[in-house]
Amino acid sequence: MSTELQQYLQLQRERIEQHLATVFPTNWPIPVRLREAMNYSLLAGGKRLRPIFVLAAAEAVSGDLEATYRALPFAAAVEMIHTYSLVHDDLPAMDNDDYRRGRLTNHKVFGDAMAILAGDGLLTHAFYIVTQAAAIGVPAERILAVTEELARFAGLIGMVGGQVNDMQGEQGLTSIEQLQEIHLHKTSDLISFSLRAGGHAALASDHQLDAFERFGRNIGLAFQIQDDILDLIGDSDKLGKAVKSDERQQKVTYPYLIGLDESKRRVAELTDEAHALLHQAKLAKAEKLHEIADSLLVRDH
Repeated sequence: MSTELQQYLQLQRERIEQHLATVFPTNWPIPVRLREAMNYSLLAGGKRLRPIFVLAAAEAVSGDLEATYRALPFAAAVEMIHTYSLVHDDLPAMDNDDYRRGRLTNHKVFGDAMAILAGDGLLTHAFYIVTQAAAIGVPAERILAVTEELARFAGLIGMVGGQVNDMQGEQGLTSIEQLQEIHLHKTSDLISFSLRAGGHAALASDHQLDAFERFGRNIGLAFQIQDDILDLIGDSDKLGKAVKSDERQQKVTYPYLIGLDESKRRVAELTDEAHALLHQAKLAKAEKLHEIADSLLVRDH
């Protein structure tokens, strides 16, 4: 990863972190322990990949930074959705993980019941945050579109549906097509939403929104395959969690079905296709999206 891209990602992470710290109004009588539990996971750091995609997509459409300020509520909302899904995934009834982002998981600190409620709070408040984009100039019809798309991509036929299919089918999967379908919903859908949300903030055309959605599908799938690879050969210190957990839980993964070398080749192929989609979208300034896509190809955490 180039120094310039590292600086760009760090700047965007800082902007996102600052905004996330303000999403729960200080004058709301939120139960103290609930506020603490939500902030514990929401402000725990991490790559912030999805909200960065929101901001980078807005900049790609507009060609300047102005649209990224209008996109910040959407960026915060998608990170809240992502965080709630991690809090719930880590629970004993799900993946039963002890560590997330290098520290104890939410339920290990606050207990199962509060972790569930913290996830519920993050999920519901995300939709409130989307509406706040009206105050900074995002047209109502675009906010309505983002609200609908967030419910669709994160919900029953999107991320949640993908997680259910993963939970029910992980022991009985026999084909790469079945596994791909799960990951397209479990991982790619929220990335596709992020890109479309950033596009809406910058008043993207339908053609550009469609390109963002398909770009997100490719990048999300590549990201998940790379996760499978890193779980097998990665460094637990860099990942912030134990490795080979998929193997211990006997999960069906890309390396399990098609081997390590073919999995790496598939990541590269998906990334190349993603680049082509961006070129076809006729964006004003897509360089950072191209660079982020390439960085995911070689990431080690």
